[in-house]
Amino acid sequence: MEDWRDFLEEEEKSVMRIKRRGDMLVDAIVVADEAHMNKSSDKSLEQLTNTASLPGVVGEAWGMADFHQGYGFPIGGVVATEIENGGVISPGGVGFDINCGVRMCSIDLGIDDLETLTRRKSGSGNKEFGNRLKSRIPSGATGKSGNMLTRTELDEILSEGAKAASEIGLGNSEDLRNMEMNGQLEADAGSLSDAAKRKGFAALGSIGRGNHFLEIQVVDRIFDERAAKSFGLERGRLTAMIHTGSRGLGYQVCSEHVKNLESKFRKSEGRWKSEEWGIAINDIQLASAPFFSKEGQSYFEAMKAAGNYAFANRSSATQQLRKALKAHMGEEIDVNVVYDVCHNIARVEDHVVHGKSCTCCVHRKGATRAFGGDNPELAGRFAGIGQPVLVPGDMGTSSYVMAGPREGTNRAFGSSCHGAGRAMSRTEAREKIDPLTVKKDLHEKGISVYETNEKYLSEEAPLAYKDVEDVIRLTQQTGLARPVARLRPLIVIKG
Repeated sequence: MEDWRDFLEEEEKSVMRIKRRGDMLVDAIVVADEAHMNKSSDKSLEQLTNTASLPGVVGEAWGMADFHQGYGFPIGGVVATEIENGGVISPGGVGFDINCGVRMCSIDLGIDDLETLTRRKSGSGNKEFGNRLKSRIPSGATGKSGNMLTRTELDEILSEGAKAASEIGLGNSEDLRNMEMNGQLEADAGSLSDAAKRKGFAALGSIGRGNHFLEIQVVDRIFDERAAKSFGLERGRLTAMIHTGSRGLGYQVCSEHVKNLESKFRKSEGRWKSEEWGIAINDIQLASAPFFSKEGQSYFEAMKAAGNYAFANRSSATQQLRKALKAHMGEEIDVNVVYDVCHNIARVEDHVVHGKSCTCCVHRKGATRAFGGDNPELAGRFAGIGQPVLVPGDMGTSSYVMAGPREGTNRAFGSSCHGAGRAMSRTEAREKIDPLTVKKDLHEKGISVYETNEKYLSEEAPLAYKDVEDVIRLTQQTGLARPVARLRPLIVIKG
């Protein structure tokens, strides 16, 4: 198959197009300029062109500005299939950490409030508070958070998400209105295997490892005053970002369905083909099933249940944050959810594609929704503003809050970036970056970091990531979302 680079052209500022060729059914679009494209040496854009050959794919296959290599699909990929016309659903288009996402909270404290109290109590800056957070919200490889669920409680969470967590004291019902889909996907706990459920009994309220984190930040710049006010953000106030997903439960769900779907394909004439469904894919990691097939529906239902677990997981971590603040400050501190977004999920949505209405299965892997302010799902607080889009940077630089269009739907199926995006693989980062130097550099910037294993500091070092400022600039220039506020990190809890 010809190299995708031979079909690459600059369409407009910050938009590169890979023209359809070979087995591709649609073009691929990358949110990038030439300089940004040249920083990528992995196989992510080859993966993107492979997704453009999925059965039923419509529109274009999109790579957000934070694109990098993933399993089958690139991370930062957005691909939609027309489900009424044989379109497929692919677990690789969601990822192993189902409903990995970010929750952002505003804290009713200014930076001086926290620093003054920590100095008075311990003389150790943010160290005492960081230790409280680390002890209450476990990170790293452990699957245990201290919240042991009964089978009934777990089943309720798998069916009702954050709502069920709030009913057993591991969340707050007032938070639900500020969560994507109100923190609940329509699901059935019976769609999960016993093996998957076993992974969920003890993990609720934990972060995990890798790029997952809890970060205490301060708002240091406002770009859109009206949107910032709607989101409850003001300069100098503290915020928290919680980045985690469905933990081992979601990984088990994905693993089981990937294994089952891969068994349906055999390699023939350079492609992987399923005789049962009469479909072909370019990479076995894109193993898929027609959306309305038994296998397609089985995965979709299990994915939604795992997604509910992730919503509940972030709710439980938020409750632990509230408790840590109360213990540290000696009084209740208001912690309000700004928004909670998924960035590893597949959803059935209605879109207009090249002038025609389409009911699509939109795969967002390392990408978030960025719906317009006139979307019915955003009625009320975000009407006329746009959906909040949460974009973590690396732990040594800024994170951003963006917003979708004030009205209408952007051309990428209402989607945007989800973070800075990796510039190095984890293996390369471990080989090239000294973890002690990373910790020293962060300390000199006034950032306190708490990790369970030093190797993760190398893997997650600022040098291992793209420049978040470039990602924000490209996303804004493409019209997918606009910046609302910039957040500077103070305390980082890493896996």
